[in-house]
Order: sequence, then C-alpha cells, then structure tokens
Amino acid sequence: MNVIEGKALKVSDAIISCQLDGKGGVIAIEDKDVINCERHCWLHLNYTQRQSAEWLQNTPLIPDSVRDALAGDSMRPRVTRLGDGFMIVLRSVNHNADSRPDQLVAMRVFINDKLIVSTRRRKVYAIDTVLSDLQNGNGPVDGGSWLVDVCDALTDHASEFIEEMHDKIIELEDALMDQQVPARGELALLRKQLIVMRRYMAPQRDVYARLASEKLPWMNDDDRRRMQDVADRLGRGLDDLNAGVARTGILADEVASLLAESMNRRTYTMSLMAMIFLPATFLTGLFGVNLGGIPGGSWPLGFTAFCVLLLVMVVGVAVWLKRRKWL
Repeated sequence: MNVIEGKALKVSDAIISCQLDGKGGVIAIEDKDVINCERHCWLHLNYTQRQSAEWLQNTPLIPDSVRDALAGDSMRPRVTRLGDGFMIVLRSVNHNADSRPDQLVAMRVFINDKLIVSTRRRKVYAIDTVLSDLQNGNGPVDGGSWLVDVCDALTDHASEFIEEMHDKIIELEDALMDQQVPARGELALLRKQLIVMRRYMAPQRDVYARLASEKLPWMNDDDRRRMQDVADRLGRGLDDLNAGVARTGILADEVASLLAESMNRRTYTMSLMAMIFLPATFLTGLFGVNLGGIPGGSWPLGFTAFCVLLLVMVVGVAVWLKRRKWL
C-alpha cells in the first residue's frame, strides 16, 4: 500500500493523529488527504476508549496478529518482528497523580515502514516529550528516529527514578551511621521499587539491543547506533539497580543488628539492676516474715539501721560491678 486515505486514520477519540513531515515536525491529517507513505503516520490511542478499540479491531492497516496485543493486558517488555515491522511492548515510570513511580505504565507500539500505532491505558509522559519536540520542529524525522526518541525518553525517566532511589539509599546509609533507624516500611518500599524496576528494565534493555541489531529499511545505521547507546545507558541503570538491591539488603541487616543491639543493651541494663537489688530484696524478704526473734525488733533505731545496711549493700554491689567492668 503506497498511500493511505486520511479517513482511514480518523479516530475521533485518538490522543495523537498526525504525519511526520520529515523535517522534525508534524502535519495534521484531514479526512480528504491522500497520504504519501514515504513519511510515517502516527496514531496514539487509549485502547480503553470505545472508538479507539473499534478502530484497532477493524482497521485493515495493522496485521490481525497484533490487534489483541495492542489492547491486551499488561506484560513484560518484549519485541516481535512482523515482516518489515515490529510489535513492541515497553514499560515507563509512572508519573501519573496518586501513583507510585514503580507502578510502571505499559505502552505498546506497532511500527512498520509507513505507520506507527502506539497504545496505552494510563498516560505515558515520554510520549508528551516526543510530541513536544515535534511541535517545536526538532523532533524525529522518520519512524526509525521516532522509535529511538521514544526509547530515549523512556530511559531518561527510568534513569531519573533510579537516581532518586540511589539518593534515598545514601540518605538511609548516612542516617544509619548516626544510629537512626528508618521509619517502618520505608526500607521495604525502597527495596520493592528496586526489585520491580530491575524485573522490567532488564528485558527492556534486551528489547533495545534487539532493535539495534535488526536491519530494516526505515532504520538507518545512525538510528541503530543511537538505539544501542540507549540500551547501554539502560544497562548502566540496571547495574545501579543491582547494586541498590545489594545495598538495601545490607541496610536491612544493619537495621536488624542495630535493633537487636539496642534490645540486648536494655536487657543487660535490667539484669544489672536486678543484680544490684537482689541482696536487698533477700534481706527485706527475710525480715518481713513477721515471726518473733527478729534481730533489732525491739530497738528503736532498728529500722533506721536496717535501711542503712540495705543502702550499703546496694552501693557495695554497684561498686563491685563497676570494678568488674560490668557497668
């Protein structure tokens, strides 16, 4: 198919519907247009919207094998080659309101020599970055550079989030050096975020590497080189994630040791206090049996002398513990 009619790309609830102009900008698509397929057309859809879902199921512009994939359940990043095109699933850091960044957003892309169809349910901010570049006239000029720019923006957001987690780890390490235990659940949440990011970014790095190695007419050598650079950059981010998982494991061990040491110190202090007052407790129990013949029972100063004796015993035991370096 060398041309596409504009009405074939008309989706009333499409988020983005345009054609790359080959100069870093975009051209709006009108119903009456007959589009030259030498330049890629781009549709960005929310597959939960009714018109978009119907278009995905009925359009002849995409293969039957990718219809369900473009509107399917979330899955790990992957890439499938379909003739001169790709079906790609990618993950993005979640910058939507009331969501944690580690609750990653799925984005699906079908791209071939004439058409780009990207779908999502929750907003992907990397798409906004690429669209803003196109509107400013310094965006991608073709499908290959579009794909690289999207992957580059996704990696930028992932790298920023990884850097934020790295900074949090440093803060926790510094606080732990000052004997300050992190708030309950803070370390567990950070460790979970690191593990989730590693689980999805590792296959995403492999997707980028696969895209960089494929030979397609609409991806030139410069696009492949840039894609490999993106894969390498994400690989360095994965190294940081692996290091972060190991460091949080050490932090968890140190927190447990610090809490155990604090508990042992309190138990030790209570044991020493009990030891100090043990002789006094024995004497008070002995003299409190209320039987006849207790020494000093008829002496007016007997109680005072007994209290002095108890005080001397307590001080004596404390001095003895101090000399033995138990206190």
